[in-house]
Amino acid sequence: MNQLSLGFLFGLLATCLALSAFFSGTETALMAINRYRLRTLAQQGNRRAVIAERLLARPDRLIGLILLGNNLVNNIAATLVAVIVLRIANDEWLAFGAGVLTFVMLIFCEVGPKTMGALYPRPVALIAAPIYNVLATIAYPFVWVINRLTNAALRLVGVKTDQQTQQTALTQDELRTVVAEAGVMVPQRHQEMLMAILDLERVTVDDIMIPRNEIVAIDINDDWNEILGKLRDTQHTRLPVYEDEFENLLGVLHMKRVANELARGRLTRESLLEIAKQRGMLFVPEGTPLNQQLLNFQRDRRRLGFVIDEYGDIQGLITLEDLLEEIVGEFTTDPGGAAHKDVHQEAAGVFIVNGGATIRSLNRALGWDLPTDGPKTLNGLLLEQLETIPDAGTVIQVGSHVFEVLQIAENAIRTVRITSAPVAQLDTEQD
Repeated sequence: MNQLSLGFLFGLLATCLALSAFFSGTETALMAINRYRLRTLAQQGNRRAVIAERLLARPDRLIGLILLGNNLVNNIAATLVAVIVLRIANDEWLAFGAGVLTFVMLIFCEVGPKTMGALYPRPVALIAAPIYNVLATIAYPFVWVINRLTNAALRLVGVKTDQQTQQTALTQDELRTVVAEAGVMVPQRHQEMLMAILDLERVTVDDIMIPRNEIVAIDINDDWNEILGKLRDTQHTRLPVYEDEFENLLGVLHMKRVANELARGRLTRESLLEIAKQRGMLFVPEGTPLNQQLLNFQRDRRRLGFVIDEYGDIQGLITLEDLLEEIVGEFTTDPGGAAHKDVHQEAAGVFIVNGGATIRSLNRALGWDLPTDGPKTLNGLLLEQLETIPDAGTVIQVGSHVFEVLQIAENAIRTVRITSAPVAQLDTEQD
């Protein structure tokens, strides 16, 4: 190198430092890039993304290639510094030259490029991918030998290198985190719907069913005028029909067919019973997850099912509409607000609530944190806390909420006034 000019040596040193920065920054970018976004770009036909995805399919080879290039240019840079120092001064300045090189490489070849790669992984990775594709072809023999030796050393310490090195599948909890952190990339309303879909397996039919005592049904043995009145006044499209006791279910009326018969003046008790029996009933075991029940509705082409316990007793009614509302929210109210069919706001922080409202729906509609691991309805929660059927005017506090029983009927709490007390106020009262 004595024949080479100092200008050429400095130019060669600058080239080595630039290559070192390239290897460091692109390594971080390729390892940090979002694999799913990269796959989306590749599926859209982005050639650079296709190359990058192919390189990342074998990260051991890619890392071997990067480290081979990085170490090579770093060693050349150290040699060039030594030659330049000896050309300008003497060997006493070698330590000083090594220190300056270390500082320069740390700032401009390591920390700076790696930070850039971590902050902007996609553009950096896509720019570097075609370059590494060419280098991988040129340096393949060297990389192959390095990987063989490395894998052999890893096997000596019990690491199996023949297994898949990159897991791309996400668990449901990881997918929830991805959805929650999507930010402005996914609208808030869509995030809520996606989270609701992921939560379907955690919720059972017991959580959203209409309790047995609230099911609107027709007793076929009732007075005929009373039956006609129920048929005209009902807001439901399907009504269960039973005989004397609800356990003696006979079928389910579809109001469209009833309306046709009524319009033609041919509706009788017998024809009503015949319409109810035209299609069999769907019974759902309690504890069935909602995701499974959605598939059951789809498979059987049904929109309504009766929830039964282990003894075959009917506990409630679940409809396809109730299930879909778990995903998209209430159909009859503003999905962006806190309105709920069982909740009426009396004042700021004060609500009049139907005792049959499910705890889960109240938590979701009003952002509360009432316990959901016990009773499913507000009535059940208060009865469990009080351990007796209360009188109207009874007040009880559960968590940060104060409940005042307003109305009792048929041994159940029908109406409750709920006041959300500030946490600071509750702490003061407890003190």
